[in-house]
Amino acid sequence: MTFSEFKNSISKIGKVELPGAKSHEEMAPLERLVELKNINFKKKNPSKAAVMALFYPNQKAETMLVLILRNTYKGVHSAQIGFPGGRVEPEDKNLQETALRETWEEVGIAPEKIKVVKELTDIYIPPSNFLVRPFIGIVDETPTFVPQESEVAAIIEVSLDNFLNDEFLVEKIMTTSYATKIKVPAFQFDEHVVWGATGMMLNEVKAILKSLL
Repeated sequence: MTFSEFKNSISKIGKVELPGAKSHEEMAPLERLVELKNINFKKKNPSKAAVMALFYPNQKAETMLVLILRNTYKGVHSAQIGFPGGRVEPEDKNLQETALRETWEEVGIAPEKIKVVKELTDIYIPPSNFLVRPFIGIVDETPTFVPQESEVAAIIEVSLDNFLNDEFLVEKIMTTSYATKIKVPAFQFDEHVVWGATGMMLNEVKAILKSLL
């Protein structure tokens, strides 16, 4: 899909009702569903974070979505694929500002170049005790990505057409921080497998876009 077509359709996104937890559950591992249903995360006083699902045109004017491969480090999200984003810092006025600041820091896109078009459903991540709010944003021009060396191992660009294609939904056997060799629903883009919280958030983005496009 061309970016001009995408922008024309997404102009109506404000009227779309969020699919919320239902879309998250479709991509949640069974073990995670059980955990989420049995946990009162508000009592755990989770840290807050925000991420950006950022769409933009490539050099051929095709619509793309950017994801990042995180560096390997000692932590539960080591070497995982996710959206640009991160934890709230004291200087952030709100969660949208967090998502914009983190996107700038991690992939080099300045906040003033991003138009935020939709605030999505919060998702709780038990292993790291974070409550994350995703946003959908668009950039009108082909960006020059500058990955943050300390955080980002690689920039992953996914075409909108592949993202919306159900053929890219798979099941994989994965080992997680809470279970060994479990079957999980995932998105697969080339060699990159996207599952867990990012897969759950992606599924809400996908559901919203499919209602528009």
